[in-house]
Amino acid sequence: MAELPPTSPDQRLSTVAVHAGRPAHEADQPLNEPITMASTYVAGGAREYGRYGNPTWAAFEDALGALEGGRCLTFSSGLAAVSTLLDLVGHGQKVVAPRHSYNGTILQLADLESRGRLRGELVDVTDTDAMIRACEDASLVWLESPTNPALEIADIPRIREAAHEAGAYVVVDNTFATPLRQRPLDDEVDLVVHSATKYLSGHSDVLMGAVVTRDDTLYDVLKGRRDLIGAVPGTLEAWLALRGLRTLHLRVDRAEENATELARRLTDHPAISEVRYPGFGGIVSVVLAQGAMAADLFTRKTRLWVHATSLGGVESTFERRRRWKSEPATIPEGLVRMSVGIEDVEDLWADLERALDDLT
Repeated sequence: MAELPPTSPDQRLSTVAVHAGRPAHEADQPLNEPITMASTYVAGGAREYGRYGNPTWAAFEDALGALEGGRCLTFSSGLAAVSTLLDLVGHGQKVVAPRHSYNGTILQLADLESRGRLRGELVDVTDTDAMIRACEDASLVWLESPTNPALEIADIPRIREAAHEAGAYVVVDNTFATPLRQRPLDDEVDLVVHSATKYLSGHSDVLMGAVVTRDDTLYDVLKGRRDLIGAVPGTLEAWLALRGLRTLHLRVDRAEENATELARRLTDHPAISEVRYPGFGGIVSVVLAQGAMAADLFTRKTRLWVHATSLGGVESTFERRRRWKSEPATIPEGLVRMSVGIEDVEDLWADLERALDDLT
């Protein structure tokens, strides 16, 4: 009889990250789920066609589902996952979201609202009372905590309670925190969404998204939407993402350690007027005292830090967010979002300090 991979609900998440989603322990079985390149399956089984499922996707879904505590579906990108979730909203119904959210989410909401598809209301997520009032006639409440790029924290339990009282679903984008730092399904939210491009895969070489839920009905609806739209991940991308997931706990721990120390040092530098760090995770946002021009110069003066728009990789990247015209005007012009990597913190600091000193 085949021995199943050694995962159980009482194991620590670092162990789950390493072991979940592996093949059964049988003689001569591969230790890792192999890449299955198939658009077509022999008829009569559960998959039938390549758009409906793949063993390599399923392995990643099993692993992330175990980490978040639900059932996972993978998508071709984080925005494909976002789009599929917004499809849950009925025509003309209301979506509440933080005014500072992932830019792609805000743009999707604005596009759908401009076409009369739904009504959007953007609220300061730190004003819990305002969020609760906005929930009263909502169909879907979208949360980020921390928010991107302002790094604000939401009171998820209180907002979730108000949303559910109003009959709304609650989604939490858990990309920044990862399931290692918060598990929103444990707070009874309905859905968790990830850009698996970021921390989950962790090596800046994958585009992929994911949704996790404990609601079997929601799972079936979303699976049906994915099958119909075809927003499925590539097999190689799923395999790379799962390989990256195996070291998630090591990468997040190291990035968080580095971010904590850099946030402390950046607070004392005269070129910096504000440091935003929620106390966990690998993202730090700083505001340059001299504004947008100084921020742009800062991102071009470093040797190790890479000026790039993504985040969550092993390497340290940063950018001035208001260089994107679609970024909310309430984000300071001089704000630089920093994705702290796993390099030696002294090398990262020396690179930053040299660039900042040139500005003063």
